[in-house]
Amino acid sequence: MKNKLGIFAAVLVALSSCKTAQKVPVNTDINNLKFTVEEAPEWTKLLNRQHGWFGADGIFVLPANGVDKADSNVENTILFSDTMIGDIINDRPKEGFIMVHNSIALLKGYEPKEENVQFKWKATKPRKEGSYFIPQTPNALPNDYYWLGDGFVNHDMGDKTYIFSYRIRDTADNAFLFQQVGNAMIILPKGSKDPYTDQKQVDAPIYAVDNTAKYPNNYISFGSAVFPNTKSAGAPDPDGYVYVYGVGGDVKKVMVARVKSTAFEDFSQWRYWDGANWQTDILKAATIADRASNELSVTPLPDGRYAMVFQTDGIGSAVGMRLSTTPYGPFGPIIKIWECTEQKESKNFIVYNAKAHPSLSKPGEMLISYNVGSFDFWNDVKNHSNFYRPRFIRVKLQ
Repeated sequence: MKNKLGIFAAVLVALSSCKTAQKVPVNTDINNLKFTVEEAPEWTKLLNRQHGWFGADGIFVLPANGVDKADSNVENTILFSDTMIGDIINDRPKEGFIMVHNSIALLKGYEPKEENVQFKWKATKPRKEGSYFIPQTPNALPNDYYWLGDGFVNHDMGDKTYIFSYRIRDTADNAFLFQQVGNAMIILPKGSKDPYTDQKQVDAPIYAVDNTAKYPNNYISFGSAVFPNTKSAGAPDPDGYVYVYGVGGDVKKVMVARVKSTAFEDFSQWRYWDGANWQTDILKAATIADRASNELSVTPLPDGRYAMVFQTDGIGSAVGMRLSTTPYGPFGPIIKIWECTEQKESKNFIVYNAKAHPSLSKPGEMLISYNVGSFDFWNDVKNHSNFYRPRFIRVKLQ
């Protein structure tokens, strides 16, 4: 009897171990998503500010622990690109406001509470505000500046923070007459704090001219989204690679590269998906989606699928999503998540660069932001209340 009980106990342990090792069943439907969606006014309000930082675009979120999961004890660094600094008086910016090309916010945890957030930009004496990250690589010219792409904390490379940046050059004194001329990688050592004087910058060969497209879209550029599919990043099905997404061309096609997290700085180890294989030629990168936006996100869902979130057609009115069973596609058709309305407030207003923020999202939800800008930027900044800031929506998965 004793032996029988022992055998029975062993069987139970074995069954329990098998059950633990089994993965959650993967939903293979890349055409449909069950969800509800609503505004997230508490987040939109947090970025509706009257003094100091009063507007920006961009917005990528980097959790300090390198894990894209909401945690009340983790500080999130929010990256912004072109940023307005000054004061709003009677719904108009006071004379003397300025633009800097990148800034940050530090948010403790994932709740949109005023007491938990600090908006920061590089301040100098006398009161001349500036950008934290200014091009300093061999390929940079004196008046070039950075817009910031996605980034992450890489535990497999000494807890360094990597931030992709787009090197921009003005072509005339107009907010929409500019050109992206290259990419760089910004590297922050473990524990780096603002003003990030210990930053390192390297020119990144992840930008290429695409002669099949028309100017100003005749390039492809990687760094639009990053998905670290590693155990140290808490990925649900890790393979040890960091997936880096690129966008380019007239139809905002999306491409993907990958590299082992332990070789992230070695661009000779990067491989680009050509639709069948991973190979070394950036110009052979296959289109895994189109009608996207220059900035986007790719994140795993609880059911095993991967969600790509973007603004449709670059500056279209809808926030869109595509689904896949792998980080590199194929991705299914566009699922319309949200119809933006801000572009109806002025004939020059545009909405762009939607993306999800997993480290700010509660379980079963996706917090998504999109930007609001203008084709007549400087006049609208002066004559409208501070429209130039991200808006937020909340998707609840069913």
